[in-house]
Amino acid sequence: MWLKQWGNALAGCVALLLTACTVVDLDENGKPIMPADPHAKASFDNQTPQQIAQQTWQERVINAAHQHALSADTLAAQQKNPAAAPQSVFVRLTSQVERIDTSNEREQQLLINVNGQPLPVQLGPVIRGNAIRDATGFKFEDFTNQVQFAQLSRAYNREAVKHLPKVDASWAGKPVTVLMAVTLSGGKLNDAVALELQQEAQ
Repeated sequence: MWLKQWGNALAGCVALLLTACTVVDLDENGKPIMPADPHAKASFDNQTPQQIAQQTWQERVINAAHQHALSADTLAAQQKNPAAAPQSVFVRLTSQVERIDTSNEREQQLLINVNGQPLPVQLGPVIRGNAIRDATGFKFEDFTNQVQFAQLSRAYNREAVKHLPKVDASWAGKPVTVLMAVTLSGGKLNDAVALELQQEAQ
């Protein structure tokens, strides 16, 4: 009698344990595939800067730029009251293209007028500066591998060039809407790089 009761209790415990357990899928090596912790900090430890740039381009760059881009007026206000340290921001504005500079095939530029001042906007294929990376809000401490952070600028810059339309001399004198990243330093605009370009009807 006692043995039967003990057996029933044991069976109940096993059933309870099985009910409480979550079935975990196994990978090709028979190891459990653990679900990602939704509250865990994003980890880029095993990714190359190029992979990080490609995977985060739409969300961290394009979507963020459309949501948080400054207008020409807001940009002018920030230029008049500059922050103590350089900061990179997204900007969206429409301006007439004053000229296209293709004298250096590696560093082509589109020259527009922003609040009365000429601004060269980089088109590539070589892009200088950290404007895109820093405008995304990524910080040095977000990366365990600090080399990734240093190289992420170049990866983002290369990614930007891939998404731009072909720009030639025919764009000169025409209105264009520019979505860009730019670095503000002491009220001056530096290292502007185009993210999206759209010709507008005259």
